[in-house]
Amino acid sequence: MGVSKRHLHSMQVNQLADLAKVLSHPARISILNYIGDCDGCLCKDISEKIRLSQPTTSQHLQVIKKSGLLRSKFEGKAQYYYINKDKLTALKELFTEFFETTERKCC
Repeated sequence: MGVSKRHLHSMQVNQLADLAKVLSHPARISILNYIGDCDGCLCKDISEKIRLSQPTTSQHLQVIKKSGLLRSKFEGKAQYYYINKDKLTALKELFTEFFETTERKCC
């Protein structure tokens, strides 16, 4: 595997690429869709809804959380997951700007 040479690209391009990687797995998209409908979700509930094992769901949750798209909080021993609306808005803006810029250049 080659070196990515991230330093050659703008911070915005690197951010978009990193977030696109998070969204590149269908399970993660399903998780985000499900959590968006909840007022805090447990891993157990998410795994049942998207029909993946709890360990697999937990791994995906950690990837999404590391990206900043999810937040979590403990209530007792239970960890609840929430969409980070600020980060989701930033993601939407990055994608919108990317598509608008690309369309202007190509058409």
